[in-house]
Amino acid sequence: MDEDDVRVRPSRRGSRPRTRTRPAHADAVPGLVVAVDRGRMTVRVEGPGGAPVDVTAMRARELGRHGVVVGDRVRLVGDTSGRPDSLARIVVIEDRTTSLRRTADDTDPTERVVVANADVLVIVTSVTDPEPALGFLDRCLVAAYAGGLEPLLCLTKTDLASPRPLLDRYAGLGLEAVPMSRELPLADLLDRVRDRMSVFVGQSGVGKSTLVNRLVPDALRATGDVSKIGKGRHTSSSAVLFDLPGGGTVIDTPGIRSFGLAHVTADDVLVAFEDIAEAATECPPGCGHTAEDPDCALDAWAADGPPVRREQLDAVRVLLDAVGQVGPGY
Repeated sequence: MDEDDVRVRPSRRGSRPRTRTRPAHADAVPGLVVAVDRGRMTVRVEGPGGAPVDVTAMRARELGRHGVVVGDRVRLVGDTSGRPDSLARIVVIEDRTTSLRRTADDTDPTERVVVANADVLVIVTSVTDPEPALGFLDRCLVAAYAGGLEPLLCLTKTDLASPRPLLDRYAGLGLEAVPMSRELPLADLLDRVRDRMSVFVGQSGVGKSTLVNRLVPDALRATGDVSKIGKGRHTSSSAVLFDLPGGGTVIDTPGIRSFGLAHVTADDVLVAFEDIAEAATECPPGCGHTAEDPDCALDAWAADGPPVRREQLDAVRVLLDAVGQVGPGY
């Protein structure tokens, strides 16, 4: 017998050569992800005559493990008509300008992008009923600074208690805050979010979805009462983007009780404060920049300047303490 007498079994992988070259997708249609639900994305594209059209799409296999989140700017191929039962493919995720990220808890190394490309992080908290979760607020602020978003405090239920304690806590950060109640008009808040992409976060029961419903009457986000034990019930289950009637967009996120910071370092926080970041370059290696670090150069920086420096450093150290916390979150 020789090789001609032996039957060669054909390969199951086919005869087409493999290549790393990906299609250019020059004709891909740009769009904005407005909702994500179990592997299906709703992407807003420009339709005939310039009218927006919502298209159902899935992530192309060639994107690998790159996830798609609300706020992502993407490019689509396939059926982008928006007709029922049509399906397009997301083939490109554009570079993100900002990203709101969190981990499940402080021991989980896997970070999750919650929202992309937002300009403002509106941190909604009630001043009472339920009492403000200070650790949660600190962590949201850290996530905003680390992700490149501008933080904005929205203090609800100010008709029941004074917002002054919260305002004093963060006075050194130059942080903008908007007091709100059911009786107060939305003008101050609208002035800060109009013509921008804003993402709203907050624990359940603080009035976040009620606030979004007031801003966007067509949103019709579910709302719920505070439970008897003082913790809110979850009323939103997915992040969704809505158009503001006067221009701009609002992203409502699910009510969450923890905001893990396993992906954030102290230096990520200091980057947002130019003067403090520059002074921190004089710190010894491994300095955490907290009050417990004996050789931290920031103490000398605060002592050698005007009183506002000490106020600012104290406020920033509140955030640094949140980064240093290890545990399941707040």
